[in-house]
Amino acid sequence: MRSENKINRSLRIAAFGFRSIPPHDGCAGADKFALELFPRLTNHGHSVVAYNRLYSGQSKGPAKYSGVNLLYFKTINKTGFDTVIHSMKASLHIILFNTGEIVHIQNGGNSIWALLLRLFGKKVFISQDGVDWKRDKWPWYGKIFLNMSRYLTAYLPNKVIFDNIFSKKSFEEKFNRQFDFIPFGSDVQPNNNGNEILNKLGLLPQEYLLFVGRFIPDKGIHYLISAFEKVATSKKLVLIGGSPNPSKYELMLLNTKDKRIIFPGYHYGDDVISLMQNAYVYIQPSDIEGLSPVLLSVMYLGTPVMCSDIEENLFIVQGDALTFRKGDINDLKNKIEMSLSDYDSLQTRAKLAQVRIQKDFSWDQVAKQHIQLFQEVI
Repeated sequence: MRSENKINRSLRIAAFGFRSIPPHDGCAGADKFALELFPRLTNHGHSVVAYNRLYSGQSKGPAKYSGVNLLYFKTINKTGFDTVIHSMKASLHIILFNTGEIVHIQNGGNSIWALLLRLFGKKVFISQDGVDWKRDKWPWYGKIFLNMSRYLTAYLPNKVIFDNIFSKKSFEEKFNRQFDFIPFGSDVQPNNNGNEILNKLGLLPQEYLLFVGRFIPDKGIHYLISAFEKVATSKKLVLIGGSPNPSKYELMLLNTKDKRIIFPGYHYGDDVISLMQNAYVYIQPSDIEGLSPVLLSVMYLGTPVMCSDIEENLFIVQGDALTFRKGDINDLKNKIEMSLSDYDSLQTRAKLAQVRIQKDFSWDQVAKQHIQLFQEVI
């Protein structure tokens, strides 16, 4: 992590590469990142202009959110192309109207715009959260484009910021260059205003297992459904979220015949916090992750965790969770059954994790580290 220095200079920051703040249906980790980081930058005296996406049927939201100025540009409902079109519009607007001296971009697939922005004097920072080109949600042409974008990401921006040490190491070995590491924060306030969402969904505390996220193949939800269908329990499996664009994968998930599996759709704010803090166990069956903000939030709240044994997950849980072999449905089934027979052990691990996560992952520290990096380049 970066050391702290006194910050004296007010910065003008423009940001794109996420979907929306505040979040709406289809939003995920990049939007959580934007929601937590950008208001904190304004709290430190800097101005932020954030570029939200508008999909078909959506209308503009507020012009300001927690000190962040919001602009809205339309795009299309097609995976990959929606990002390219929106990012092009945002880049041109930044150049034409000088909305920021610093441009913060999420997703290495947007690195192509760094060249244009730098030609017009902007300082460009890319936040790279993982190995995007390996994600199964992308069609073949998307994977090729993202794979090629690695080279643009490595050389075009002023700085590349990784949220996990494994992707950072991979890039450094590939390109023989040094990059920056700033992890996600985990701060989330418990919801003490009641459990209306549980009543609405017909749930009882500790009587359901939980997943929150996008319904895309690399999240491994198909493993979780298949494993849970084989477990004899009266507890329910609650899958919060969906896919940002209609997909065959999501329809396949919805075809389960198991009545214990519930699909409530997207939920945010206090509703999802209530679901997290009252879950029996949170399960993350991912094939691919960056540094998961959902996993950090769940552990911050003290909820027991079960996750696949990919290195990004293991970096966060550090032994304070049940883990299973990635993609192994039988191993996942066995670990679910183990959790049902020994909850005391799960709770003990969860309490240890909560203390560690609250100490080591702070959004305020994340904001200060970004500001320092911006200042160094300016």
